[in-house]
Amino acid sequence: MNYKEITGSLSKPSKMPGHAYGLPAQECKTGSKLAKVKGSTCNSCYALKGCYVFKVVKAAQYKRLESIQNPQWVEAMAAQINAKRNKFFRWHDSGDVQDVEHLSKIFAVCRMTPDTSHWMPTREAWVKKYMNLAPANLVVRFSATMVDGDAPASWHNTSTVVTNAAEANCPAPQQGNECKDCRACWDKSVRNVAYAAH
Repeated sequence: MNYKEITGSLSKPSKMPGHAYGLPAQECKTGSKLAKVKGSTCNSCYALKGCYVFKVVKAAQYKRLESIQNPQWVEAMAAQINAKRNKFFRWHDSGDVQDVEHLSKIFAVCRMTPDTSHWMPTREAWVKKYMNLAPANLVVRFSATMVDGDAPASWHNTSTVVTNAAEANCPAPQQGNECKDCRACWDKSVRNVAYAAH
């Protein structure tokens, strides 16, 4: 079975310690609305500019989006992640979870890849209702809506965007925009990760 044919390719962001899976940011349920709101964290979304607007990148993202409906998607995703032997995986370096069925499939993939730590940022508040079903090797971080906004208090793991770089605890800007040895985003003990606005 050609797993890549089923799911589309995994992405390999230069910043990250492992692979990722990106969907079109234009199809974010909440993010596409926030992108029109000045001062929101989605208003200057990196996934709506730069190399993300190239036709080949958008085509790959839309192929991945369509592939989620494939009944073999869970098996194919898990097989690819396990084959890469990634210790760390990021869901949605662009885009977001689409619906409950999609979330359930992500949970299943995480269970089938127990040697990998997964991180999924989201702006979909409804996800919180299903966090009791989340596998132990997945960290879901709810992203603050507005730049310089408070971390959402009702979530255990969150992320924020700050204009004052001194308030950021993500070290990437000081180390060539790479995670290097930092794994805060995947660490459940880190309640909030604050990223410097860029």
